[in-house]
Amino acid sequence: MEKEKFIGLDHLRAVAILLVFLYHYRMFGHPDWVDDIGWIGWTGVDLFFVLSGFLISNQLFREIREYRTIRLKTFFTKRFFRIIPPYLFTLLLYFCFPVFREREALPPLWKFLTFTQNFSLDVINRGTFSHAWSLCIEEQFYLVLPLLLLLLIRYKKTKYLKFIIVSLMISTLLLRIFFWNEYVLPCLETPDFWKEWYMNIYYPTYTRLDGLAVGVLIGFLFQSSRFRTMIKQNGNLLVFVGLTAVAFSLWFCRDQYSEQASLFGFTLVAVSYGILVTGAVSATSFLSRKSNSITTQLAAFSYSVYLSHKGVIHLVQMLLQKIEIPVTGTSGMLICFIFCVLAGLFYRYCIEKPSAVLKNKILNSPNIRHQKFMNQ
Repeated sequence: MEKEKFIGLDHLRAVAILLVFLYHYRMFGHPDWVDDIGWIGWTGVDLFFVLSGFLISNQLFREIREYRTIRLKTFFTKRFFRIIPPYLFTLLLYFCFPVFREREALPPLWKFLTFTQNFSLDVINRGTFSHAWSLCIEEQFYLVLPLLLLLLIRYKKTKYLKFIIVSLMISTLLLRIFFWNEYVLPCLETPDFWKEWYMNIYYPTYTRLDGLAVGVLIGFLFQSSRFRTMIKQNGNLLVFVGLTAVAFSLWFCRDQYSEQASLFGFTLVAVSYGILVTGAVSATSFLSRKSNSITTQLAAFSYSVYLSHKGVIHLVQMLLQKIEIPVTGTSGMLICFIFCVLAGLFYRYCIEKPSAVLKNKILNSPNIRHQKFMNQ
């Protein structure tokens, strides 16, 4: 089964990691201009969610089309060796080398190991490695989606998936409304507002499924030849509409913590990025016509940079202060970003590539090959 290559998505993944870097850089010494534009960076995670939802669901739908089932052992083996080794190495750095921590207190180790750290996450008092929350949601997604699809296949109800996705998005919106009124609104004028907002609105899986759901919906529609024809004919138009929608979403969510942004903003951002992703996978859009070595490499490093960037920035700024280089200047920021990319290189060649070799050995083992043969 030949793997599709979506050049346009590499550009978007590079944008997503740059957005996340800018957003999180504000918690360290930074130039004043970062405050002016860095606030939009929180949407980088939502872009990652849409990309993951599309790429993983498209892979699974293609497998269903090819084998009329999902090879769970193959799927989970691929996901395990792609996600877990770099993640465990990062946990090792955080728990065994306190100097790597960008803040003082960590949540319990078991919450990281079970990918439940995003539930009841007290970012105010235990905010170290807080950005693992999005990885927890994605891991939960990787577990549930293939099982859901297998259930729909068994009962021949896959055509209802789009209704399940829409229902899920509506439920997510309703849950945000409930938690806002029940927990956040009573604390609106108190110091507990930030803790309650993050704990009940921003981090929980059940309030942040918009991006993944939109991505899966695009992946589902992408299996239709009519949908493929439509996006092929309108690639640049979709990119333009997507960019316009993203701009409107950012205006709508200009105060990230406002009621309108908290209740409706995540859905609006997810749909906007969904339109942009749809345009990016069109072969006729300018995003898909030519690859770029910079965005290709940034896309390849995005996961490892995401995992390590806070700790790396913290260490680099400590070093810069010792050698009396200002950490609040743009030059200091560029140095930090370069070291984040270098950390990505280290992860890639020392962790990810050896993990890929082991993964391929397991996938080529007699048991896996027999399963693949039996499904054909």
